[in-house]
Amino acid sequence: MTGFMNINVKLTDQDEAYIIKNMYPLYLHDLSGHYGLIPGHIPNLHGIFEESNEYRTLTDQYDVQKIWWEKTNCLYPFLIRVDDIPAGFALIATPPHCAKGTDYFVNDFFLMQPFRGKGVAEYSAIQVFDKFKGNWELHTNPSERNTIGQKFWRKTVSNYTSGKYNEESEMTFDGYKLVFRFNNSNE
Repeated sequence: MTGFMNINVKLTDQDEAYIIKNMYPLYLHDLSGHYGLIPGHIPNLHGIFEESNEYRTLTDQYDVQKIWWEKTNCLYPFLIRVDDIPAGFALIATPPHCAKGTDYFVNDFFLMQPFRGKGVAEYSAIQVFDKFKGNWELHTNPSERNTIGQKFWRKTVSNYTSGKYNEESEMTFDGYKLVFRFNNSNE
């Protein structure tokens, strides 16, 4: 399926936080390609993908992400490794960091380019979904610039739920998004 020997999706602790933090600027760069030149998706005056010019270095940006390792049993930072090589991450939020009625929210999901198109992302997403049972929600950019992301989530969620999911374009806390919702309690 994937062509790789071993895909591992593991909840990280503070000792491995730096690995996800190292990949995070690459994720933000990827997102900028889906959104174009709109505020929030262009670099600040120092070349960092943050809205505020207060962030001058990637080290400054590291501090923004600390919350993922400070709120255990609420925020879940998963590291995706392929053959022991860091390949991506999934950041999963629970209440109060998601919409009412949502138990689990895919806040961020990223796979580095060398690992794409090989089944790693879908396998990893399913591994994360299987770790928690309940009402899930995830958002992606609905624009034409993100057709690959839309197709990926549509295929992955449809395969995972046997087509039992809701998909709507709607206004969210993060702007207008394509929203996927499903419940995996009975799977």
